[in-house]
Amino acid sequence: MKSLAVIGGGITGVTTAYALARRGFTVTLLERHRYAAMETSFANGGQLSASNAETWTHPSTLVKGLKWMLRSDAPLLVNPRPSWHKISWFAEFIASIPRYEANTIETARLAIAAREHLFAWAEAEGIAFDHRREGILHIYRDRKGFEHAGRVSKLLAAGGLERRAVTPQEISAIEPTLAGSYYGGYYTESDSTGDIHRFTQGLAQACERLGVNCQYGQDVLSVRSNGSEARIELKGPEGVTEQSYDGVVVCAGVGSRALARQLGDRVNVYPVKGYSITVNLLDEASRRAAPTVSLLDDETKLVTSRLGEDRFRVAGTAEFNGVNRDIRADRIRPLVDWVQQCFPGVSTRQVVPWAGLRPMMPDMMPKVGRGRQANVFYNTGHGHLGWTLSAATADLLGELVAGAAAPTGVRLPVTAAAV
Repeated sequence: MKSLAVIGGGITGVTTAYALARRGFTVTLLERHRYAAMETSFANGGQLSASNAETWTHPSTLVKGLKWMLRSDAPLLVNPRPSWHKISWFAEFIASIPRYEANTIETARLAIAAREHLFAWAEAEGIAFDHRREGILHIYRDRKGFEHAGRVSKLLAAGGLERRAVTPQEISAIEPTLAGSYYGGYYTESDSTGDIHRFTQGLAQACERLGVNCQYGQDVLSVRSNGSEARIELKGPEGVTEQSYDGVVVCAGVGSRALARQLGDRVNVYPVKGYSITVNLLDEASRRAAPTVSLLDDETKLVTSRLGEDRFRVAGTAEFNGVNRDIRADRIRPLVDWVQQCFPGVSTRQVVPWAGLRPMMPDMMPKVGRGRQANVFYNTGHGHLGWTLSAATADLLGELVAGAAAPTGVRLPVTAAAV
């Protein structure tokens, strides 16, 4: 197997193409937009957060979802309208609850491994992406949330991650601009932040330098494989064409489910919408009042990142509403209000809203592995940790395609078996 098509030009597809090209494969990257990273990899929370490795498959998630179902501003919002896809996904989500601890530990391991690859790639390729290595501070407003975080910290430690509890006074010292009253926090100094769009664009350019054929504006209409040849039908600027490859890797985000079905596989990715705002810091007072340390507010489920001197990103929420990319004002408003409450000195006069669909598997673990056909592979379903995990899963996929064992000390994800 020499020629490979990678379907999807987001962070997962681009890191996969890069990992394969570095191993000597002839790679074609197929992306339906004119540029890389134009959907879910465009304006996420910006965190490279091993400290956020806790999977959502905890009983409390179900309780919160039911409690918040009728609140339009809820951090977790489920459209009660039923669909087979949604029902099957939640049934598998519930079935995965017993693996909550094991999957959280495994996710932490992957996130730590991903750092080494991502940082090395950025340095080797000279990618500037507003990277800040100032840690991530988790803040808790009550004792219950703080104590749950203590239990999570033990799981993260089992995965190799160190983080420390901090007092309200230490929270103020770590991030002096933060307003409000907090019970306590956890600080992970090894975590960092950056601009996912700039990173992905930079790595896509590096892919081209390595010989990857990046074909933009190509919408995949169909894909099929007989085990030795993969044929892909595309619709692009020149009309409908068909291309043939020795193998195919599906990294298509929320589109992976439909492509997998065509290939005879089941990849039960569900689109979980997240929102973000980018606050343009137009004046010196706002730049001084905006945080430099990245935050995760447990109660509101919002994360922040400082992108350079003049941008402040706030992101979060989870909306189960199918393939719906609408940017709802009632979902953006809580993000703006949060900035005003926690950082009152920051002007929200110029705020850019965004929404993206996170591709989530029911057990919250990425799907990394082979399909039914020997020349079909998947690297998708990373959920809210797409950027955090992408470099590790891309490297694992590269090893798998090359027929080599996974790197020492790093195990394939729980769901990485054949699909």
